[in-house]
Formats: sequence, structure tokens, C-alpha cells
Amino acid sequence: MGDSDSRLVQDRRAKVERLRKEGREPFPWSFPGRVATSQVVAACAPLAPGAEGRGPPLTVAGRVRAVRVHGKSAFVDIDDLAGPLQLFARVDELGEEGFGRLTADLDPGDLVGAVGRPVVTRRGEPSLRVTELTLLAKALNPPPEKYHGLKDPEERLRRRYVDLLAAPESRARFRARFLLTRALRAHLDGLDFLEVETPTIVPVASGAAANPFTTRSRFLDAELQLRIALELPLKRLLVGGLERVYEIGHVFRNEDLDSSHTPEFTMMELYWAYADYHDMQRLVEGLYGALASEAARLLPENPAARAAPERFRPPFAVVDFVDELEARSGITDLLGRSREELRALARAAGATVPDDSPPGKFLDKLFEHYVEPTLDRPTFVVDFPAATTPLAKRHRSRPGRVERFELFAGGTELGNAYTELNDPDEQEARFREQLSARGEDHYAYDADFVEALRYGMPPASGLGIGVDRMVMALTGTSSIKDVVLFPPVRERPVDLL
Repeated sequence: MGDSDSRLVQDRRAKVERLRKEGREPFPWSFPGRVATSQVVAACAPLAPGAEGRGPPLTVAGRVRAVRVHGKSAFVDIDDLAGPLQLFARVDELGEEGFGRLTADLDPGDLVGAVGRPVVTRRGEPSLRVTELTLLAKALNPPPEKYHGLKDPEERLRRRYVDLLAAPESRARFRARFLLTRALRAHLDGLDFLEVETPTIVPVASGAAANPFTTRSRFLDAELQLRIALELPLKRLLVGGLERVYEIGHVFRNEDLDSSHTPEFTMMELYWAYADYHDMQRLVEGLYGALASEAARLLPENPAARAAPERFRPPFAVVDFVDELEARSGITDLLGRSREELRALARAAGATVPDDSPPGKFLDKLFEHYVEPTLDRPTFVVDFPAATTPLAKRHRSRPGRVERFELFAGGTELGNAYTELNDPDEQEARFREQLSARGEDHYAYDADFVEALRYGMPPASGLGIGVDRMVMALTGTSSIKDVVLFPPVRERPVDLL
């Protein structure tokens, strides 16, 4: 903190001390009856410049952005989640003492409440003519950069609360994120899917190829893991007779942090008994179409959100995994290649995965290199090689393939689905095959899940969507850190001098 900031903090603390000596609490307990600032703006809409609205007074509250005093008048710019509003105060309304308190007490960043009537100033500004003004919380620290936000990108992540109070566009983006999640739930609820909850701490973290975080239970005297996927518990519910289920929750993968990955992220997974991956394609098209319309409604000033309904209009394009990879890379007979050949091809494309990785990992890396960057418009990539997906059902008519699709847009994967494998013996064999060539890409063996399958799981399709990436795609956000409220960030360096 610089000297000027220190002086500002000292001045604000002195105001708190003065207020308390005067018997006025700078942090009162509540402020009932407030309405959104947008309600005042709406009440001003039919008024001509210089006119005042009729009807009962309105009560608002918000954060002070600026205070401007012009003789016996003052203008206080505030905002709340609904947007900005100008408060218009005059000595003849508040009295000399009340007006003096306003000018002496308030600083940018303070939270205030006001009562008054809607009015449009002679310059045409919607305002609230204030009859009462209350300090609701004194901001001891001044807002950053006079509300231009935090310049250091890591500080924006480390102190998200400051980023939110300083940047209306950040508040709007996160509000949209959580309303989009609400819309996701509403869409699935409307299709008769049941939202459920499954454990976060599990004996075996499986259902994806990822390294788990580990912990220990003193009560159970056992090593446990944080879940890396929602899949296997949800499919156990299909065995138990819950035919349409979904969950939205955090999953944890002990891996790198980059623009599209973070160790803790939000996943939506759903499982649909008696459906297959063709049914799921139609569901995904309808889901993204609905969410795109909601994004445009929530963020009308955001170009990507405004364009989303047209961009995600069904039907989506469809390409074949193997055909597209062979066409883009010039490689032939991909399914007939040995693991050693696939490893050499992946190495030539720049992949650095361990030598003992399973063949599916090398195929994934080749696809990532040659094809993913070309998939700009929403596209289903279908019929993956069996080696890539140990939990998917083999293709009913194409040997060496599984019934799986991934949705891509803008070169990023936005959803993964397949017709589920429900043969317990085949599932056990695939798990064991994975264990024989682990590398960095393996599925942990979950013996209880195999046992559950032995009781009979109906034919089904499953879908996983990373909620953070979904929001990125619909809002045109380039980094996952900007749609996660509190992403992991390195500790601030300590100055020892």
C-alpha cells in the first residue's frame, strides 16, 4: 500500500471514529424496504426533463462511485446489481445538518441507502431526489483505480471481491454464469430428469482419466480420494431404477491450470435409461439452443452472447473421428496401427505423453493436434476408436469403434457423451486392459461398479458437460479463470526487505 493509500485509509478511519463519537453507527444492522435501482430508472422513463414522479417514495441502496458537490446541491453516483443510479440531494430537502453530513461522511466505495422520489434532471438524467440518506457501511479501503479495476490480472483473481465491486462487466458475467446454470437445471427438469447428489470423497476416483487429490479418513482409517467425475455413482442409480438422473457439482483433478483447465471445476453429468447416443445428440442440440437464447437475453451488450442463438442453432455439423483425423493428417489405417506406431506419430505431432500410455491416448493427442483447431462451428465428432473410451459401448455396426460423440465449438470440447457400456464382464476386461498400460491416462479399477453392473443396468446414454467451458463458449470468454469466481492462484510473493 502506497503513502497516498495509507493517508486515505487513515482519513476514512478517522471518519468512523468521528461518527461513533457523534452517536452514529457507521455499520448499521439492516436497511429494509429497498428496491433495485432499475425500478427508479423505470419510474423516470415517462418523465420530462425537470419533472418529478408522483406516488410513494422509493428506497434504494448501493455502493458510492462518486460524490460531486455544487454549492447547495450534491450528486451521488451509486450502483447495485441492477445498474447505476444518480442520487440528487439539496440543502432544502436534507437541511443544513443533513446536507453537511452527506458531504463530510461519504467517500467512493461506501455503501449508502437513500429514500426519495424519482426525478429527471434538466439534463435528462434519471435520478432519485433524496429526502433521507443513510451510511450503511464505511469502506475503509478506497476502491481500486477509481473504479477502473485492478490492472494486475493475478490480483483480479486473488481478490475477486475487489474485481467485482470495481468492474460492472465482471459482475454481469458472473451473474450470467449462475443464471445460465439455473437455466441448465430448468431445461433438464423440464425433460423429467431428477437432480441428485453423489459423494465428493470416494474410495476410488474413477470415471475419467485423471490424477485424483488424496486425503485420509481418521474415522475409517482409510485413504480416500476426491472425485474426478460424477459418472460411476450416477450409473449405479440407473441400476437402482432411477431412470433419468443428473448432477451439477465440483470435481477435482490434480493437474495443470491453463486457459481451459483448472484443478477444481463444475461438471454436469446426466444418464438416461433406454436411450442411446443418437438420442443424446438431439438433447444436446436442444440444450445448447436454449442456453444460447438465455445468454443473449442476459448479456445483450456482449457480442458473443448476442450471436450465440444463431451460432448454436440446430442441427450441428457431424464429422467422423477416424475419417476426419486421417483426412487432416494424411495418416492412413489409423485403427490398424500398433501402439508403437501411434506413439511415433504422436511424438512427430509434438505430444509428450509417457511411452507406456495406452493407444487411445496417442489417438487423442493426434486428434487434438490435427483436428480440434479446425472445429470452429458447433460440431459433433462421432464414433471414436474403442481404445479411447473404456466406459462406452462398442459400436453396433462398426468394428473397432464405440458409440461416442464429443461436441466441439471454437476448437474447444463442450460435451462428451456415449451409449453406455452395461456388460459387466466386458467392463471388467476393459478396466484390466487399462491397468496393463497405465501411463498418465488410465481409469482406476472400481470393483464395486462392476459388481453393480452384475445386477443389470438398462441400456443408457450418458452426457458430461463442463459448466465453466459452457459459459465460456456462450459468453466469448477466453480463459476459464474469468468464469470461476475463485480460481486457484499462486500465493502472493512475500517481500522480505
